[in-house]
Amino acid sequence: QVQLVESGGGLVQAGGSLRLSCAASGHTFSSYDTGWFRQAPEKEREFLAAITWSGGNTRYADSVKGRFTISRDNANNTLYLQMNNLKPEDTAIYYCAVRFPGEDYHSWGQGTQVTVSS
Repeated sequence: QVQLVESGGGLVQAGGSLRLSCAASGHTFSSYDTGWFRQAPEKEREFLAAITWSGGNTRYADSVKGRFTISRDNANNTLYLQMNNLKPEDTAIYYCAVRFPGEDYHSWGQGTQVTVSS
């Protein structure tokens, strides 16, 4: 079982940047494909970005394409999400998750709050 802990959230003005981190422990991090999601109040959880176990392939939601970048450091068991040009509508709790290739996401972090002021 893998444990995930997000960090790096906070309050930022519109147009600003944040980098989220997701530290993994308890299992071989490089075994997993990984993703970032977010959930705003009274909204469904939204997929943002995914990266394969090797880092060789990435995928983004249209809402963040060109502004957010997902990356990973398998040597340090860490997943990142660089967020640029943040908008008030990006305000949400951000979660990282892992899955074995081809399966559903099965482990989630506790989330980190991102608030973007206008």
